[in-house]
Amino acid sequence: MLKQSVLLAALLGLGSAAQAHEIWVERDGTGPARIYLGEPGEVQPEGGDPEFEKLKAPQLVPASKAAQVRKAGYIEVAAPAGDVRVIDDSVFAPWGEEGKKEGVIYYARAGRAEAKAGLPLEIVPTAAHADSFTLIRDGKPLAATKVTVISPDKWSKSFTTDAQGRVTLPLKDKGRFILSATHEEKGDLSLAGQKVSTLYHMASLTFVND
Repeated sequence: MLKQSVLLAALLGLGSAAQAHEIWVERDGTGPARIYLGEPGEVQPEGGDPEFEKLKAPQLVPASKAAQVRKAGYIEVAAPAGDVRVIDDSVFAPWGEEGKKEGVIYYARAGRAEAKAGLPLEIVPTAAHADSFTLIRDGKPLAATKVTVISPDKWSKSFTTDAQGRVTLPLKDKGRFILSATHEEKGDLSLAGQKVSTLYHMASLTFVND
């Protein structure tokens, strides 16, 4: 019984970690992209988030052969010019009871120069460098969905997309903003070769407001 209780606690803890953590990408100008795993609203610990080791090989979209260099708390990659997109479905293995397993897929983008989506779930500017955004899932806008904004000084606020899947944000501060949104999918699904009943699709967008 004790072993079962410990296992259940571990699984519950994994679910909390997976849903609390996000992948996000930062880029300064045309320099290399930095891919993080952690809690973007918190100051990153020295050496990175404790779960950072689970970020093994995030995939750039479109695919790139650029080397991924592991640094202290992030992965650095010389991504091609323009907005950077990343997807990773292997950070956390599915967790929970058989028949009720849950999983998470991360989608991350840096930059707001392109008013189009390139990922299955993406926060997309309505125009290049716009302050309004559309949350798009498989080419269609997602209405009534929460988008959380973290300002350069770690101020955080949530907004809800309208009927067209849009939010307009008061981006008055200068510096790097992080936007995030989650879409929950239920059904007869699979992830990493395992059946899951719930998939959390988690998207982030970062950009520097000049």
